[in-house]
Parts: sequence; C-alpha cells; structure tokens
Amino acid sequence: MVCEVGDTTLATDLDEKKQTYAGLEIPEYWVIDVAGLRVIAFQLQADGKYQQCDRSIALQGLSIALIEQTLVRLRHETNGTAALWFIQQISNL
Repeated sequence: MVCEVGDTTLATDLDEKKQTYAGLEIPEYWVIDVAGLRVIAFQLQADGKYQQCDRSIALQGLSIALIEQTLVRLRHETNGTAALWFIQQISNL
C-alpha cells in the first residue's frame, strides 16, 4: 500500500504517480486530499489498472469513509481526541 498526501500535488498524485504505482504493481494506492478532507483510494485490478474503492484490502476492510470522518474531526478537535475516536471506531471492526 502507498499513500500520497496531496496538497499542491493533487493532480500529479491522481495521474502520474497513480500510473507509476500501477506499473510497480502496488495493490492499493491512496491519495489524501488535504483541502477537500477526502481520501481517494484505489485497488489494482487484474488488468493492471486502478479502480476506486471504498474499503481497504491492505488494512482488512477499513472503511475509507472512516478515515475521512477522522480528517474532519482533526479540523475541530485535538490530534489526541481525534485519534482516540478513531481507535474506538476501529476496535469495533
């Protein structure tokens, strides 16, 4: 799994880097859109191309929406409070 944090490089992360990682056969690729508070996750398909997904295979079914909810919390809470909330959520998986 590879994760890119896209702030000023979002377009590059969603195009050039995605193609590079597909060529390296990385099974899962995430782009975190800092400004948009979203995670765009992809899984490598048998044809060598990425398809967007809503659950991680590398992190055993972790919901991408849960990561996005944590990003939103980080805007209004301390890192510790948001992390504690996240831990509580994943302990129920």
